Amino acid sequence: MGKHRTRKVGITGKYGTRYGATLRKLLRKVEVSQHSTYRCAFCGKDSVKRTVVGIWSCKSCRKVVAGGAYSLSTASAVTVRSTIARLRKIQQESV
Repeated sequence: MGKHRTRKVGITGKYGTRYGATLRKLLRKVEVSQHSTYRCAFCGKDSVKRTVVGIWSCKSCRKVVAGGAYSLSTASAVTVRSTIARLRKIQQESV
């Protein structure tokens, strides 16, 4: 690559002036989240990267986790996790 770098558009500079500014901004958010590293729940290091769609692997401890397509955890997964924890707590209190 040459010396020319993007100032405003970031990773979506590869699309040039195509597809419209709003779509490129949305795509930028997705691409930045899918290429960033995440914290591993098992070893605690920031070494979880996306391998393919929905599969995330930690380079440090070699654990493989299923997650969202563009980010490690989705909003619906967080909701489900909290609901399961709440129901478990209610069940243990009644027993």
